[in-house]
Amino acid sequence: MKINDRFYVKIVPQRGDTIHRFWVRRRHIAVALFALAVVVFGSLAFAGAQVLRAHAQVATLRDQAEEQRRALTAIDQQTENLRKELQHVQHQNQEIRQLIGAPAPVHTPAGQKTSWIRRGPALDVVAAHVRALADASTVTVQESDRIKTLALRVLNLQHLRTLERAQLIAAIPSIDPVDGAEVVGCFCYRSYPDSEFHEGVDLGADYGDTVRASAAGTVVANSYDGAYGIKVDIDHGNGYHTWYAHLSRANVGVGEHVYKGETIGAVGATGFATGPHLHYQLMYQGQPIDPTPFLHGVPSNVLASLP
Repeated sequence: MKINDRFYVKIVPQRGDTIHRFWVRRRHIAVALFALAVVVFGSLAFAGAQVLRAHAQVATLRDQAEEQRRALTAIDQQTENLRKELQHVQHQNQEIRQLIGAPAPVHTPAGQKTSWIRRGPALDVVAAHVRALADASTVTVQESDRIKTLALRVLNLQHLRTLERAQLIAAIPSIDPVDGAEVVGCFCYRSYPDSEFHEGVDLGADYGDTVRASAAGTVVANSYDGAYGIKVDIDHGNGYHTWYAHLSRANVGVGEHVYKGETIGAVGATGFATGPHLHYQLMYQGQPIDPTPFLHGVPSNVLASLP
C-alpha cells in the first residue's frame, strides 16, 4: 500500500498475535537495488578479472614451458655433441696407445645417446649432467694431449733409431767406387801379373775417371804406398776399411771426413799396374775380404747382423 511515497510492509507470524509492520520509502528501495547491482556487477567484474588473470598465467606458463623445451632441446644437442666428441677422442686415444704399446687407462666410456627431452628431468639436473659430461670430455682431451706428447717422444726415439741405423748402413761399403766399372781382376789367386793371392778387385776404368768413397768414414792415409801407388785408406768406424789404389791423384787429406759417394780421387796407373784401373780393397777387422758382394749394396747377411 502506498501512502505519501511510502511502502508499508506487514509481517504476520504463523503463530502469535503480534503483527510486525514497517515502512520504507521509494528512494530507500532504489538505493538498496543500486547497492545490490553494484555488488553483483562488482562480483562479476572481479570474477572476470580473475579469469583473465588465470588465462594470462596459463599463457605465461605455456611460454615458460616452451622456453624450457627449447632450452632442453639445446642442451640435448650439446650433450650429444659432447658425447660424440668424447667417444671420438677416446677412440683416438685407444688407437694411439695401441700403436705405441701404452697401457689402456681406466675411464668411464662416453656411453649411448641420451635425450633429456624424452626423460624430462628438471633443467638444473640436465645442466648438472651436461657439466659432468663436459668435465669428462675435458679430462679425455687432457689425456689425449699427454698421449700425443708420449707418442711424439716414441716417434722421436724411433726416428733416432732409424737415423742411427741409417748411419750404420751409410758407414758400410755398398757402392761401386767407379760407378759401374767391370771387375777385371778378381779377389782370388792369380798368376798374372804376379803369382799370389790378389786381396782386392781391379775395376776397369779410364785414366782420370772419378773415384768415390763407397761409404762414409774418415781418411786415415793418403800417400804413395809402394806397389799400390797413390792409395787412400778410409776408416769407416765399424771395423771396415776401404783402400783405393793406383790413383793418379787424391782429393782428400788425412783426418778429413767423407760421405758415401763423395769424390776422393781419380783413376790412374801409379805403383805396380799394367794400365789404368782402380785397385779396390775391403778390409774387415784388419783382414781382407771379398769386395764383390759390397759393390751393389749391403749384403743381406750384413744387414741382418745390424741392431
